[in-house]
Amino acid sequence: MKKLLLLSLIAFALIIACKSGNSSKANALNITLDSKSGSTVTGTATFKEKNGEVTFEAKLSGLKPGIHAIHIHEKADCSSGDASSAGGHWNPKLVKHGKWNDTEHHKGDIGNFTADEKGNATITLKTDEWCIGCGDANKDILGKGLIVHDKADDFVTQPTGNAGGRVACAGIIK
Repeated sequence: MKKLLLLSLIAFALIIACKSGNSSKANALNITLDSKSGSTVTGTATFKEKNGEVTFEAKLSGLKPGIHAIHIHEKADCSSGDASSAGGHWNPKLVKHGKWNDTEHHKGDIGNFTADEKGNATITLKTDEWCIGCGDANKDILGKGLIVHDKADDFVTQPTGNAGGRVACAGIIK
């Protein structure tokens, strides 16, 4: 009887360890952004999840020097020439558009970044508001689209921030 109880406890512990083991294991995803709307913007983005936090980094080129917006959109569909097929901003909680650190913002409201005089830029963000493939509709970025915009996000205009055309797009897919 003691052996059976001990074996049951070990089996239970192994099941729990396997299910929770993903939280400390790194999960990574690399995507490539393609030019849209007649632009020359291209780039790569990496999403790495470890211990419940996602680190996002994008490296872009071909931009006009100055400030641009970047957002996660509803769909991983970049098939249209202007990337409108990616839908609107990813907003699973149906709140107002805003700055990333504001109380109210879309889950896809990453914000603005600056391209240098050569049109290059790097964006980095760390958050526990996203996950990669966890299945939580309020956090899971898989199946969404990453969009770079022509202009800066004004963080006021609803629901888009008046960020202008979509100049690059990538599906966030494995």
